[in-house]
Amino acid sequence: LMHERAAQDGFYLNFIGAGAYEHHIPAAVWQIVSRGEFYSAYTPYQAEASQGTLQLIYEYQTMMTRLTGLDVSNASLYDGASGLSEAVLMAVRAAKNGSRRVLVPASLHPRYRAVTRAVVKNQNIELTEVPFDPASGTTLLDALKPFEGQPAAALVIPQPNFFGALEAVDQLTDWAHANGMLAIAVVNPLSLALFKAPGQWGGQGADICVGDGQPLGVPLSSGGPYFGFMTCKQALARQMPGRIVGRTVDRDGKPGFVLTLQAREQHIRRSKATSNICTNQGLLVTAATIHMSLLGAEGLKRVALASHANTKALLEKLSAVPGVGRAFASPFFHEVVLRVGSDADEVLRALRAQGILGGYALGRDYPGLADAILVCATETKTGSDLDRYAQQLERILSRRREAPPCAYKS
Repeated sequence: LMHERAAQDGFYLNFIGAGAYEHHIPAAVWQIVSRGEFYSAYTPYQAEASQGTLQLIYEYQTMMTRLTGLDVSNASLYDGASGLSEAVLMAVRAAKNGSRRVLVPASLHPRYRAVTRAVVKNQNIELTEVPFDPASGTTLLDALKPFEGQPAAALVIPQPNFFGALEAVDQLTDWAHANGMLAIAVVNPLSLALFKAPGQWGGQGADICVGDGQPLGVPLSSGGPYFGFMTCKQALARQMPGRIVGRTVDRDGKPGFVLTLQAREQHIRRSKATSNICTNQGLLVTAATIHMSLLGAEGLKRVALASHANTKALLEKLSAVPGVGRAFASPFFHEVVLRVGSDADEVLRALRAQGILGGYALGRDYPGLADAILVCATETKTGSDLDRYAQQLERILSRRREAPPCAYKS
């Protein structure tokens, strides 16, 4: 029965990104994660009985601080969107100007914005949307001028943004600090194998960094579960939500690991806790730690470079199709927006009928981009995969141009 059901799933060629990415995961990752010591372990309240779990989380935290260039990491959050909502709450608590306003670019992932809005809407926090430049798909300093001299707790800076475009993070970070705001970085962790770490953005670096850890060894799994990560500067550590594991020595001088700064947490002081998050995605953090350990810094860099190269090659092939062109003239990592000169949802349905998941239709979130598709090609794609996509897209668009209105079928 299971084989029959699995056969119904089919095998689609996947070019969807939009926050969840198809990457190769070494077989050893989930073989190790499935061991009972990891798979069934609970929150390590008793340090003396949980040294293995605590050490693994500590190693994860160390990797994330090195990746992001910041001082402190927590043990994880539910996903990237919940991570951003916690970062916004954290920034409002830490804001020296007392403001409860946070500037959020329209180029940020729509689901991140929606989740954050849902979390903060009854906490007297205002999220103010900053428009993106229609030519570049990024946030320009000109769009921030109306907010100069106005108090705000933080500016959210995505890198890359939802359109796959690279933001001018140095300028945006410096602008935030010059206007008395914290800078909250929202990043794809894999991109940090190539790009400047958030802790090095601008003159002082971002203050808080969050994102979704799914690209680090977590399968797509129909949308989850994933895990969120958060790192920050040392000065903000006591405002950070969630577990933090620290390294210490016992009375005999032997090294050990413990949950530290627990007074921040809801199981100690619920009414004064920084967050009501009472657990974390420990199993997925285990997978990410093993994944990063197996690949190493150079391995992550190779994956990132291959993903960028494949997306660049896909862009060249699809741009050669009549009627297809780039929506934004900006550098990109491994996603890019293409206009197809036709209703994007209908084009994607036709591609799906040919076994190709062609991307994400942006019109559902951005009405002005109803003919635009966000496409992604990771290291899992081959040259023949890219050729197949281009050939099918050209065939579909050609038939749509030739067919009378309402008469086209895939």
